[in-house]
Amino acid sequence: MSSALSIQHVSKRFGDFTALDDVGFDVAEGEFFALLGPNGAGKTTLISAMAGLSRPSSGTIRVMGHDVVNDFRAARMKLGVVPQELVFDPFLSVRETLRFQSGYFGIAKNDDWIDEMLVKLGLDDKADSNMRALSGGMKRRVMVAQALVHRPPVIVLDEPTAGVDVELRQSLWAFVRELNGAGHTIVLTTHYLEEAETLCSRIAMLKKGRLIALESKDRLLSHSAAREVSLKLGGPLPEELSALKVGQEDNRVILRLETIAGLEHVLATLRTNSVEVRELSVIETDLESVFVKLMNGGSL
Repeated sequence: MSSALSIQHVSKRFGDFTALDDVGFDVAEGEFFALLGPNGAGKTTLISAMAGLSRPSSGTIRVMGHDVVNDFRAARMKLGVVPQELVFDPFLSVRETLRFQSGYFGIAKNDDWIDEMLVKLGLDDKADSNMRALSGGMKRRVMVAQALVHRPPVIVLDEPTAGVDVELRQSLWAFVRELNGAGHTIVLTTHYLEEAETLCSRIAMLKKGRLIALESKDRLLSHSAAREVSLKLGGPLPEELSALKVGQEDNRVILRLETIAGLEHVLATLRTNSVEVRELSVIETDLESVFVKLMNGGSL
C-alpha cells in the first residue's frame, strides 16, 4: 500500500533548541493513525511542517507524494489540518467562512459539499450566524469543516475534541469514521488516549522531539508482558504474595505479575494456605498505561 504521508529524517531547530530530532515514519493511504506525546513533545511542530507553516531544518515530508517544500501547492491541496487554536474571522458568518476557504483552494461552486458538512457537523442551524456569536464547541466544528472544505485525502486532527462537549465528540467521530471508511487518511493527535485506542490502528509516540515508539495498536499493547489480576479471596493474602500486591479495591486485592504465567504460582500458594479464590479477573493493559510507562523512561 502506498504512503499518504511520508516523513523522512525530519529535524527542526530553533537556535540551540531541537524541537524535532530525526523523526521518520510513513502513514499508509486509508490509515487511521495516532501521533501521541506529552505537551512539548513536538507534535504541533511536526504538523506545522506538514502544513507548510514552517520548514524543517533537515529531512523531507511528502503528502500523497508531493514534497511540502518543493511542491507545496500540490501538497497543500492534499492536506486538511484542524488546528488546536480557534482561528476565525469575526466578521463572517459560518457559511461565508466556508465559502471563503473554498475560494482559497480555487473551488468556486462548493455549496453542495458545504451544506453536507454543515448537516454532518450539526451546524446547519448556525449557517448564517456570525462566527463571534458561536460557542467554543461550535467554533471547533467550523474549524473541522474548514479543514475538509476542499475534500483533502489526508486529514490531520490536532486535539480536535479538546474542551468540547460529549455530543460534539460523538458526532465528530461518527463523521471522521465515515470519512476514513470512504478512503481518507486520518492523523490524530489527542490527550484523550481512549480515543486513540478506540479509533486508531497504528500509533507513534514522541518524547522531547524524538520518536520513541511506532507500532500497531495491538502490538503496542501486547509488548507489556506484565499483567495485573484482581482476586476476591475467602481469607487474607498470604505473606509470601504480599510483594505482588499493588492495590486494593473494596474486597478485592490487585496483584501485579511479571508474566501471566506467574498466575500459576499465585494460585498454588493460595491453595497451600487454604485461601479460597472466589473471583478472579485479568486486568488488561490499556494504551494509557503503556504511554505513561514510556514517558517515564520505561521500554517496550
